[in-house]
Amino acid sequence: MADSTGQEPAEPGHTGAVAADPYDRIAWRDLYARSAALRELAAELAARHAHTTDLLADAFLAAYLAAPRVREAAEMAPSRLFNREVVAELAASPGFAALRRETAGDPYAAALAVLAEAPALRLLLDRTEPVREAADRAAEARRSAGRPARTAGETARQAGATAGALGAGATSADGAAGPASAPAAPAGQAASWAEAAARQALEAATPGIRAAARTATAQAVRVTREEAALMRAWGVGHGELERMPYEERARLAERLRTGRLARWAELIGRFRQMADGERARKVENATGELIGVTLGDDLSRVLPSELAHLGLPELRAVFAARYAAGELMLYDSRGEQTTGQGAVIACVDTSHSMYEEGPGGITREAWSKACALALLDQARHARRDFVGILFSAADKLQVFRFPAGRPAPVERVLEFAETFLGGGTSYQRPLSAAAALLAEEFDTAARGRGDIVLITDDECGVTEQWTREWQEARHRLGFRLFGLAVGAPTATASGSVLEALCDNLRPIEDLTDVRAAADLFRLI
Repeated sequence: MADSTGQEPAEPGHTGAVAADPYDRIAWRDLYARSAALRELAAELAARHAHTTDLLADAFLAAYLAAPRVREAAEMAPSRLFNREVVAELAASPGFAALRRETAGDPYAAALAVLAEAPALRLLLDRTEPVREAADRAAEARRSAGRPARTAGETARQAGATAGALGAGATSADGAAGPASAPAAPAGQAASWAEAAARQALEAATPGIRAAARTATAQAVRVTREEAALMRAWGVGHGELERMPYEERARLAERLRTGRLARWAELIGRFRQMADGERARKVENATGELIGVTLGDDLSRVLPSELAHLGLPELRAVFAARYAAGELMLYDSRGEQTTGQGAVIACVDTSHSMYEEGPGGITREAWSKACALALLDQARHARRDFVGILFSAADKLQVFRFPAGRPAPVERVLEFAETFLGGGTSYQRPLSAAAALLAEEFDTAARGRGDIVLITDDECGVTEQWTREWQEARHRLGFRLFGLAVGAPTATASGSVLEALCDNLRPIEDLTDVRAAADLFRLI
């Protein structure tokens, strides 16, 4: 029944269980407009249950806001009390704090959490439909408090029927039974009966809501963590993800989950973590081996006899003067220095035999690509160019360049990782291409001493003429060649071609062992 203004009385209270400012709700609406998956989920639930879009918005805001606050039950519109109970149980779940570490402030991750919670919420909604029907009847009874007694009585009978269906006899505020057979009951009393029935129904459903909320939260934690780990494994930083438009980020996540090397994301991540750890072990300006005495102003290397001057007041001024002039006697030392300045080039064999699996079902290709991606990280940390050369037979070669001064586009990195040429194996063409790139860098930027890493599972011959040209290029450019023979012990045997070519060569038999290549990341 409309009021004097011609409008249906509005339901009192809030329809959103999570308190949020307009800007936060704009974030939800914007994401909802961009996410087809969210819209499809909302449409599916709305076709069977009332107020479910509000429930999804509340679940999103609870995960997204920096400090979410669930409204008190007294603040809520009666029809949304069920939503409020679900969100309150989500927020109270043991894993909710872990979930928010992945989702707070990140609308994409918060939406991913909502989608991950959907199966548990869907099952919960199906099982608790009578609870929400009771809440809707209570809301209608309160709105119709001013309607004719016959209409109010009908609402009371509906509330009583709902309470009976739930096995909970509704009572009024003063403890009187709610008679379903009282068609002339006052409208206010009918509303009280309906609200009491709704409260009892919600209380009876609370244990089931709590269990479903814990299941939903655990699933959301698993999914969001897996995606975050997947992004980290492929070298996609959190800052880069935050700047990425929603649609692009969703496409990237789907590609990473379903790409040809998706199952090896853990291996790729372990390689990158190992390489990062090896970088952390490097000590810049290490003292190294003591070789004599020199002059300077480095107080960390001052001889004890010089420090003794500070103990004599009359010699302190002399010490200060010599320190200012850089003439203190210091220990002289010689430590290890990183020799590489030019590009890091990974030549990765993609012949048919690289499909072969080793321990743990890991393929030779997966191990090689994971190592190459870690070398890409290594080059970027050292501000060196990186080049990935994929090769197989003499007529099959593909070059991917990643200059140090430019970002490495994720799409290009994925293309490098997923490309597979097939065919036989030839060393000459990829190594000649690598030497030509280092020569170009040397001639244009005067940078020498590059590093080439050859990763292969086969052995092949090289011509005498090519070998002479290779040695001449190495002498002029000063580069090093590291060799990794993956699953090919004969390639590292004494007198093999690889042994003759490489400065540093080792066999790789256990493809689960990322540390087999650890020293590369200390030397390169």
